[in-house]
Amino acid sequence: MKNTVIFLTLVAFTLSITSCKVETKEAPAPKTDISEFLGQWTIDIEGGSVGWIEVRQEENYLDADILWGGGSVLPVSAIFLAKDNILTIQRTNDVVRTRDENRNPVRTQKVTNWLEITKNGDKIDGILLSPRRNCLSIDTTMFTGNRLPPVPPAPDLTKVKYGDPVILFNGKDLTGWRLKEEKLTNGFKVTDGIIVNDPVQTEGAPHISYGNLRTEKEFEDFNLKLEVNVPEGSNSGVYLRGIYEIQVMDSYKRELDPHNMGAVYSRIRPTVAAEKPAGEWQTMDITLCDRHITVILNGVKIIDNQPVYGPTGGAMKSDVFAPGPIYLQGDHGKVSYRNMILTPIIK
Repeated sequence: MKNTVIFLTLVAFTLSITSCKVETKEAPAPKTDISEFLGQWTIDIEGGSVGWIEVRQEENYLDADILWGGGSVLPVSAIFLAKDNILTIQRTNDVVRTRDENRNPVRTQKVTNWLEITKNGDKIDGILLSPRRNCLSIDTTMFTGNRLPPVPPAPDLTKVKYGDPVILFNGKDLTGWRLKEEKLTNGFKVTDGIIVNDPVQTEGAPHISYGNLRTEKEFEDFNLKLEVNVPEGSNSGVYLRGIYEIQVMDSYKRELDPHNMGAVYSRIRPTVAAEKPAGEWQTMDITLCDRHITVILNGVKIIDNQPVYGPTGGAMKSDVFAPGPIYLQGDHGKVSYRNMILTPIIK
């Protein structure tokens, strides 16, 4: 009898719970509007370097590509719209923590940097948070950005009008040129009518930071013709308006890649390989017009009037519409240039 009473009591208690109507209030969903962030943005990074971001709405997720200072355009690790309409972008790198006696990695960790971006009218503001190597603190870098208008249709290059040619190099000295970074070491000199860059490092001595060489004059759209000689294993670059790098490197017989000779660095891959072996003089015929680039390498058209969507790594400025200099990359390896002639496009 006692057990029956206990059982009935438990049943009644259970029924009383299940019959209770419990009301819960869901937290209000944050007001999110990703459309304000979609598109391409050029970035001015604290300290003077340049970046670029493209934010895309895919079928059921967000995605983005990013360029940060130097290097290549890369996909992000993650992107999401957080509370208060803060766009968060994550970039993850593998960091080797310890190595064995043969310098082989023993312990590797993934370290994430993240950008927090807010919309401010037609601009964006943000902060980059980067964990320091000891993971005990972080570095912060501020940045601002401007929305980049879409690239216009490809220009009809048969109808382009040109002005008078400008001889960039007189074959005697570096008149009309100067270092882009005044405090760095100049590895450029003129030898036998050729601009030669030789950024020598001495084993066991402190590392020397070499600068890039730029024209005093600045230009808008143009055609540029030059000859270049790059030794085995070396590389350099020719920057158009100080914004877009045309890659110069020893990539003879390599598979097609957006980092090969004549490519728009990490952005536009050549359609055909036209490199010569290292140590031979090679010709470049480059046209920049209405944010489209054509490259003829050694008489072969390897990039045909293709749109370039933003700056490449090492760009001097974020404004893709502003005039700028030609500059030659001087901090990578030995390279020689000659017969440099620029012909401006008249609009």
